[in-house]
Amino acid sequence: MKRRRLSEGQIIGILKEHQADLGAKNLCRKFEINDATFHKWLCEYTGV
Repeated sequence: MKRRRLSEGQIIGILKEHQADLGAKNLCRKFEINDATFHKWLCEYTGV
């Protein structure tokens, strides 16, 4: 599987969509990312 890298701006955009009450599972499906990756980004960029 080809690895895809997203820019910081794209990651922050995804996290903003999460703050707009879109579920994490729906976002992971929409952007084709792993749940673990999403939660890693959440901790890294929001300090949760």
